[in-house]
Amino acid sequence: MSDLFQKVSENALYVFGFFGIIVMLFVLAVLFERAAQKRNGINEPIFNTRKITMIGLFSAIAMILHLADFPLPFAPVFYKMDFSELPILVGTFAFGPAAGVMMEFIKIVLKLFIKSTSTAFVGDLANFVVGCSFILPASVIYTFRKTKKNAVIACAAGTLVMTIFGTAFNAIYLLPAFSGLYGLQMDEILAMGVTVNPLVKEGSIVSFVAACVAPLNLLKGCSVSLITLLVYKPLSPILKSAHLMEGRRKQIRSKF
Repeated sequence: MSDLFQKVSENALYVFGFFGIIVMLFVLAVLFERAAQKRNGINEPIFNTRKITMIGLFSAIAMILHLADFPLPFAPVFYKMDFSELPILVGTFAFGPAAGVMMEFIKIVLKLFIKSTSTAFVGDLANFVVGCSFILPASVIYTFRKTKKNAVIACAAGTLVMTIFGTAFNAIYLLPAFSGLYGLQMDEILAMGVTVNPLVKEGSIVSFVAACVAPLNLLKGCSVSLITLLVYKPLSPILKSAHLMEGRRKQIRSKF
């Protein structure tokens, strides 16, 4: 933990910017959720005791899945696949976009306390932002109209946004940031892609992200979406009944 605090102090400005992005995405999620509630004639708090408890549970599961990441044969070893967005997407469908951003944030915080950071928070920011680019569009679409058809559309939209955004984010920000962090020339990083993927052209960052990053994000989005669509319906009655029980407890307390 002392190592984590040391890295925070050494990168205070970057961490401050990180929190700024978190706050911005959280506010955006709240605004979308309020708009969906207004459209659907719902008037309830964004968070309640039950939601907060479930957010903590889903975040812990996501953190464990995040730590169980693994490399893929078509990308350099520093790109790894994980299924941490699976419990977050399920939880976001159940509890709304604001809960989804909170789960992404708590997942990263838990990971940092357990494993610290090996990338001066660059990789952690990337995981948070790219994760939000998936769960936010999906949850916003689903929150406005909770049907099976809309769930499929929501997952497809989230996967598409994550694939496009994640690919562009790597080319514009993440790869240059890693280049500066580890003192590597960009050509050295791109060469790692050439050695594992024949579609990567030497010295071409566009072919690198198109052949290594885009398929990874697409694969992750499709697999997480498919599993979510399969498990959400069986889990939904449990999640909804717990939510209704919380509402009934509030009504009983208000009578006394």
